[in-house]
Amino acid sequence: MRIGELARRTGVSPRALRHYETAELIASTRAANGYRLYGEDAVTRVSNIRYLLDAGLTLDDVSAFRSCLDGDMPSVPPSARGLEIARERLAVLDARIAAQTEARDRLARSLGAGSVPN
Repeated sequence: MRIGELARRTGVSPRALRHYETAELIASTRAANGYRLYGEDAVTRVSNIRYLLDAGLTLDDVSAFRSCLDGDMPSVPPSARGLEIARERLAVLDARIAAQTEARDRLARSLGAGSVPN
């Protein structure tokens, strides 16, 4: 399938797909006219890449999960490095949530005290 079809089937822009290809997370062949051609397995791979990116991982992080990208991700155990990356990202997310919660609480206290800074 061509890049537009892969984009339509996965909901990922052609630009993002080219970026994934540059990062060597997906691969294509070239037709005689130079168009990129992807196999049917690219749909699953791209969906799994999006799943990991949406979970807070970076594109570099996703490369550690290469062994899991072609199938049902929950059924394939990630590498030791993949687990380490996931734990690191979870810690970052926890820190961000804590900081946002503190900011929210501070604002709520300000509103409750009747003094809202301009």
